[in-house]
Amino acid sequence: MATLQDVSKAVIEGEVERVKSYTQELLDAGQDPLEIINQGLIAGMDVVGERFKAGDMFVPEVLMCAKAMSEGMALVRPRLEGQEMQTHGTLLIGTVQNDLHDIGKNLVAMMVESAGFKVINLGTDIRPEVFVKAVQEHKPDIVGMSALLTTTLPYMQDTISAIKEAGLRDSVKIIVGGAPVTDEYAKQIGADGYAPDAGSAADLCKKLVEAK
Repeated sequence: MATLQDVSKAVIEGEVERVKSYTQELLDAGQDPLEIINQGLIAGMDVVGERFKAGDMFVPEVLMCAKAMSEGMALVRPRLEGQEMQTHGTLLIGTVQNDLHDIGKNLVAMMVESAGFKVINLGTDIRPEVFVKAVQEHKPDIVGMSALLTTTLPYMQDTISAIKEAGLRDSVKIIVGGAPVTDEYAKQIGADGYAPDAGSAADLCKKLVEAK
């Protein structure tokens, strides 16, 4: 009989099929779906996040772990039957205009989701006005912007300006990241925070919602 620890260990090892098998076994045995999520799937990704931040795991491994967790979540969600997963808040995330890079942004989305947030992933090449419309529609707690090209960095400032002009700046925290982004640049453009990697982004999101 599979245990919650088995699910967690399989997530840490990025074993997609084992995660699916153990999760299904626990569901069939009547295990509380929220316990499977919190004490199995998310507990595993918490360990992955810590190892990634410490440099003990690398992007390809983390992506496999995140895929394993997602597959387990897909099995559990239909069984929640009106039970609500507690979330820390909502992150709206996208790569800025004229930038098509999405691996880092998707990794942040996965890690933040595994940390207990609802994540709305807008994709890549997102114009400032699209960010604004999405903020109006989804009312997120945090907006995250990614850029991998130095030529697209100015669009971060343009997006913040657009959010301000729409009268929405006070309602959201804004975080930025990506290879050319620095903490100094984040402060310069008026962002609320900068994260150098996906694990740090999840921690930053928690801190920002706790401070709200």
